[in-house]
Amino acid sequence: MNLSVLVKTFVAVFVIADALGNAPIFLVLTKGMEPEQRNNVVDRASVVATAVLLAFAFTGQALLDYLHISMGSLRVAGGLLLLLIALQMLQGELDTPIVEQERDIAITPLALPLLAGPGTLTTVMLLMSESPDAHLSVAIGIAAAMVVTWFIVRQASRIDKLIGAEGAVIVTQLLGFLLAALAVEIGSAGIKELFLS
Repeated sequence: MNLSVLVKTFVAVFVIADALGNAPIFLVLTKGMEPEQRNNVVDRASVVATAVLLAFAFTGQALLDYLHISMGSLRVAGGLLLLLIALQMLQGELDTPIVEQERDIAITPLALPLLAGPGTLTTVMLLMSESPDAHLSVAIGIAAAMVVTWFIVRQASRIDKLIGAEGAVIVTQLLGFLLAALAVEIGSAGIKELFLS
């Protein structure tokens, strides 16, 4: 096992997955859920994101090549998906509990693309290609980063009791605006890669 590759992978995946930044978004998207339901969503989102990252690390580049999908296209698609969620947040459409709308937000948008987004998928692919003799270290680094991410995001429910109803509205609007900016950033990076490279 290569410890330096493991640490490098852990740091890269943890930073890009941005547990601290995504925790409030998890809180908004699981608004109206009981703590047990919210924890269940976080658990499933973390498992799905980890599985996708590990699968993508080992087979991602081959799959994209086979389907003739560029990383730029992946970024544009991820950006559009996040933008749709951001618009819902800004328009107050997420005020009703999503759990009652029969939508599985654990998979989209929580696991994909918030935790396992284009940036994280690209990173694990690059780390795997840079470390042909240390695939196990990369895999353990990914798993460790996602366990820490899961722990941090699970604490988001504690924030719910602190901010109250009015605070939740303010946070939702602010996060919707920031998420829209992030979506445009991801999408524009993909467009540049597609048309200007």
